[in-house]
Amino acid sequence: MPSRTAPRRRPRLRHVCVAAGLAAAACLTTLQPAGAATADGDRDLHRRLDRLVATPGGPPGVIAVLRDEKGSRVLRSGTADLATGRPPGAGDHMRVASVAKAYSGAVALSLVDRGVLGLDDTLRDRLPRLPAAWGKVTLRQLLNHTSGLPDYTEAPGFIAAVTADPHHHFDSRRLLDYVAGDPLRFRPGSSYRYSNSDNIAVALMAEQATGSPYERLLRSLVYRPLALRDTSLPQGYRLPSPYLHGYDVTPPAAPEDISEVLSASGVWASGGIVSTPADLNRFVRAYAGGALFGDRTVREQRRWREGASEPAGPGRNEAGLALFRYTTRCGVVLGHTGNFPGYTQFAAATPDGRRAITFSITTQTNKTQKPELLRQLRAVQEDFVCALLRRKA
Repeated sequence: MPSRTAPRRRPRLRHVCVAAGLAAAACLTTLQPAGAATADGDRDLHRRLDRLVATPGGPPGVIAVLRDEKGSRVLRSGTADLATGRPPGAGDHMRVASVAKAYSGAVALSLVDRGVLGLDDTLRDRLPRLPAAWGKVTLRQLLNHTSGLPDYTEAPGFIAAVTADPHHHFDSRRLLDYVAGDPLRFRPGSSYRYSNSDNIAVALMAEQATGSPYERLLRSLVYRPLALRDTSLPQGYRLPSPYLHGYDVTPPAAPEDISEVLSASGVWASGGIVSTPADLNRFVRAYAGGALFGDRTVREQRRWREGASEPAGPGRNEAGLALFRYTTRCGVVLGHTGNFPGYTQFAAATPDGRRAITFSITTQTNKTQKPELLRQLRAVQEDFVCALLRRKA
């Protein structure tokens, strides 16, 4: 088991992503309200989780929280910690990865709803220190990834800094400096390209408009209204206990615990949020269900266009404002996905917010790393969405 003060060896980093893979035996536990019986459909879902964990390159652990009018169901397989065998829990902390972009969307759209920010506000007006060539980019374009901003996480200088010292403490508010000399990828609004730079700029615009740090805005506009007591945006690399351990498991090497290998300061508003499956489920019900702002803002948020989250979620993906629509064979849910060294996340809810799902695995997968595992993961996620939508109220 690696030390909590330092990784046991130099992590196998490649462009800030960690290759992951595992073949592991599954352990299975289900949590339900007292006196509830396991439904026949849940047994099939359990088997899907078991197969996912046992797949070569699959995650050491997986936990799904399904919430509907009857309450919450927690289904899990594998382990939260290979050193102890402890099963995953709904109160375990974890990195939510790019689902953090939904939190920056929640802050920005709450300010739009209050008239503090406007969706057509530009970088030139709000953040004049940024390159003049980026000046016409609007808040709307940042939120739906049509800004054309170059992605700072792909910049050679940023990659070199992370590779040299994964615990390096970045000035989160200067992350866009790594691409300040780069032109826009395309004319703003003319195309879609997922970029981590977008949500850094969103948080900076929110700070400029209010004069308050982004972390304080999260507390006042998101955490406190939703009673999110186990959600935070750290600057360091530590995780609060207990937590889901995230792994790089590249056979034939032994699994490597990389839960605390990277400083969250390098992803900040784009991917640095730490939460729990229970808190994340509560957040996505309110956010995707439109409970944080009025109908007019919700309508703007749900103007869909072609575009997928990263990694892609189940079914057909379309992009809104810091929100994605996933059209599955059983119906539609709205939410966000994310991946980070050691973690892959999916959080979504029905458009009315009455039903929600969070699905967390403890290894990283995306279209460039383990595309076959991603294909299997999306299929399992769709099965869980179907179980969520089909259950009778």
